[in-house]
Amino acid sequence: MFLFRRNGPRVTVDEARSRTSGDRPDAVLLDVREKPEWNSGHAPGAVHVPLTKLVVGATLPAEAEGRPLVVICRSGHRSQQAAKLLAERGAQAVDVEGGMNAWAAAGHPVVDERGNSGQIA
Repeated sequence: MFLFRRNGPRVTVDEARSRTSGDRPDAVLLDVREKPEWNSGHAPGAVHVPLTKLVVGATLPAEAEGRPLVVICRSGHRSQQAAKLLAERGAQAVDVEGGMNAWAAAGHPVVDERGNSGQIA
């Protein structure tokens, strides 16, 4: 299922959605973009912790603790950093190739902070 690259395991947006959606998802979608980006548009059901906070030691929200993580950002760069950092802390983490740009381009849903149709900023 994983595509292994020099920087660690990556998944496609379709794999990410499959792993993190439905009644019993096997992983948590962790969005590591900054708050204004999150507010503008994110995947429904995603959990938010900006990379800047993870770097300084922020913990994961309860719903993500001890669960496999599928990490996403806008384009895939920050999520690679976050997945590596989280793996070093003992988490099972992969990042999403192409990030939220690829997610939206694939036609997957995007919602804003109020749950309305969102956009990627």
